[in-house]
Amino acid sequence: MSVRDRRQAFVDSLYARERGTRSKNPRYAGECRQALARMRRMFSGARQQADAFEYVFPHDPPRSEQEVWLLVAGLFALNPQPPRSRKGRRTLGASMGELKARTGATADRRFTQLLARDRDALPHHLRQTIRLLASHDIPVDHHQLLDDLIVLLGDDYRGDHAHQIRLYWAREYHVPLKNGRADSQATDNDESESGDQK
Repeated sequence: MSVRDRRQAFVDSLYARERGTRSKNPRYAGECRQALARMRRMFSGARQQADAFEYVFPHDPPRSEQEVWLLVAGLFALNPQPPRSRKGRRTLGASMGELKARTGATADRRFTQLLARDRDALPHHLRQTIRLLASHDIPVDHHQLLDDLIVLLGDDYRGDHAHQIRLYWAREYHVPLKNGRADSQATDNDESESGDQK
């Protein structure tokens, strides 16, 4: 199984835990709630983080990505909402844009801080951001978040790819969503069709 397939299966398993909390089987629903609670507590310390290993390592994360996978498991447990649309992926910037539409300019400072954080400070700020989105019932696309954080928290976190991810976040924050798709995606498709390269 390729690394991309393993990432997909891992995040799918997180969403399956969320669905399981609504199961008609009380025992299974309880197990899923317990799993999410254990993943939520992983931010409390090393012992609590170890309790979350069983939900991550069976999916065989590459060694260079395992810390990011653990982080995403914890972030998911803070805001375990399924995506509202299955049409394409959306970045964390789009979720923050939805927050801005609801709360006004107060989201601007939070989002600017998020983009400005370096690799060491980003996980802490992400926890605060995900909690804020959860408090407003705004879901996060954890498939996309995992892919983005593998770059933003990786060895090349100051490189061009990381810069492009931040630009996509900013674009989706500032460009309203239409029918579950960002206008930026439509613009990119128009440019591709006209022969422009990203």
